[in-house]
Amino acid sequence: MAGAMDQRLPELIAEYEVPGAAVAYLHQGELHESAAGTLNAATGVESTTDALYQIGSVTKVWTATLLMLQIERGRLTLDTPVAEVLPEFKVADAEVTKTVTVRHLLSHTSGIDGDLFIDTGRGDDCVEKYVAACADLIQNHPLGATQSYCNSGFVVAGRIIERLAGKRWDDVLREEIAGPLGLEHTWTLPEDVLRFRSAIGHVDGRPAPQWGLMRSMGPAGLICANPADVVAFARAHLEGGLLADPGAMWEPQVDIPNPYTLGGQWGLGWILDEWDGQRVISHGGNTIGQHAMLWAVPGTGTIVCAAANGGHSGAFTRAVATELFTELDGITVPPTLGPPATPVEVDAERYAGVYERAGARITVSMRDGEPWLGFEPTGALAALQEAQEATKLVAVDETTFVTKEPEAPEWMSVVFYELADGTPYVHAGARATPKTG
Repeated sequence: MAGAMDQRLPELIAEYEVPGAAVAYLHQGELHESAAGTLNAATGVESTTDALYQIGSVTKVWTATLLMLQIERGRLTLDTPVAEVLPEFKVADAEVTKTVTVRHLLSHTSGIDGDLFIDTGRGDDCVEKYVAACADLIQNHPLGATQSYCNSGFVVAGRIIERLAGKRWDDVLREEIAGPLGLEHTWTLPEDVLRFRSAIGHVDGRPAPQWGLMRSMGPAGLICANPADVVAFARAHLEGGLLADPGAMWEPQVDIPNPYTLGGQWGLGWILDEWDGQRVISHGGNTIGQHAMLWAVPGTGTIVCAAANGGHSGAFTRAVATELFTELDGITVPPTLGPPATPVEVDAERYAGVYERAGARITVSMRDGEPWLGFEPTGALAALQEAQEATKLVAVDETTFVTKEPEAPEWMSVVFYELADGTPYVHAGARATPKTG
């Protein structure tokens, strides 16, 4: 496969309408890199292997690694309450304020409503100010009751790192990870990224209305890097070089109620899955018009990172992984869940209603006896994200459905379920959303 991706990548970006992309993979100890397309459709700047892409929430694995380093040094434990390190920390639920732990943050089980996107300024105190703004966050679900993706929890984790190190999260990242691993194409602040060739996101084929997210979201998703640096980071998790016991981060912490989107379980930072009997650790990331994915197979040592700046980027990165892992390791990547060959009859009326969390309102309505799902962004990101036209839900089984926008190449899975106390939820996009009406 060495060299083949150089030829295949232009075909894939054309197929998935991606402006530009870069891929790096490690196989049998050898690194391979490819790039194609443009970093900016307005300027035509060429995508190259040394260009930086926004890797979004892949950043969370880096933040989790920084906390695990502190744990290995005896500064705290996974079960240390957040309030023990950050006495000023507060959320709306007083009991959660006292009892939520580091483990809850790193496994997305805190229940703290996670999509708080606020701009607390460009100053070095932006993460501290963000944590102060969490005081009014309500619970998406009871502490530890299920899994729901939580950006705010990782910003809080970043603040714990700042408190323990006495430095900005950005500086700790460089001193503890980027520096020791020799990652010269890994940065967090735009004034540093500007020193390199870098991608801009694209929305509907045009450059995005703003370059990136607010600085306060740093520990949750603001690393910019080229794929080779991301592969080098993952290699240190497989082969050593950062943590004494990186495998501790691969231990399952919670089952994901909707296992068809990202994986079956969450570890500490890492998403966990199994392909053809092989353990797979991964994470993905999305920013404004940019997307990245990182996969690593500990059993074979193969690592793949793909980054793209628009188009059907999720389907694109999955296609890259499917081709590479099949060719390199003989591993079949499970296909995205789609409609069953034989239609399934389900009484979906019980799922109709409104489901809401910070940043999103999901409405399930019935049309001619069939369920339809509508999504409306709310809060700070509403101006950057359009409400989606309702799409029909197609039953896979009694609780699992798939849906697809007309132009989308892949289906999205949606799972309806109840907590132990009977409270109804819908799980989509890695998030648990409670029924509110």
